[in-house]
Amino acid sequence: MEIDPEQLLKKIREAKAGSQTAFNFLLDLYWNDVYGFQLKKLHNEYEAEDITIQTFSRAFNKIDTFDENYSFSTWLIAISKNIHVDQIRKKKASIRSQTTSHDEEHFHQIIDETPSIEDKLIKEQHLEQLLADIKQLKPHYQEVINLRFFQEKSYKEIARSLDEPMNNVKVKLLRAKKLLAEIIESRKA
Repeated sequence: MEIDPEQLLKKIREAKAGSQTAFNFLLDLYWNDVYGFQLKKLHNEYEAEDITIQTFSRAFNKIDTFDENYSFSTWLIAISKNIHVDQIRKKKASIRSQTTSHDEEHFHQIIDETPSIEDKLIKEQHLEQLLADIKQLKPHYQEVINLRFFQEKSYKEIARSLDEPMNNVKVKLLRAKKLLAEIIESRKA
C-alpha cells in the first residue's frame, strides 16, 4: 500500500505523542512487511508471528528514538533482525529475557480506552456467531481475546497470566482484534 510520506510522518509523530490510533495505523501498514521478512527467514509461521509481535512492541516502546530522516520500514526490519539474533543468542545461552518495570510502566501510559472500529464490530456480533469466528483464529489469538473480552482482564493481568511482557500482549491483542474483524467482515460480504 502506497502512503503519502507526509501522512506517514504525521502518524509517526502522533504515535510518538502516545496516540493508540496512530500505533494501530502503523501496525496495520507494516505488519505484512515485517511478518513476511521473518517468514522467509524462519519458514515457521508461529516463530515469524512471535518475532513480528515483539518487533512492534519494541518499536512502539522505543518510538521516541526513531529518527524521522530514515525509513520507518527499514527501522522496523532492523529491530526485527535484532530480535531474531537475540533469540538465537538466548537459545544458545538458555537465558530467559524479562521486561523491566520501567518498560511496562511506559506502556501503561498508552491510552487504549477508545473503542476501535474492530471493537465496535466485535461487540455487534451475536455471541454464538462470535465464538465461531474466534475459533477461526490461531490459539494464541483466541487466548488473548478470551482473557480480554470474556474474562475482562486488564493488560497487566493478561501479561501475568501469559507470562509475557505487557507490550507483547498489547500488540498481540491489536492483531487478534484486526484478524477477528476481518473474519466478521468477510462473513458479512
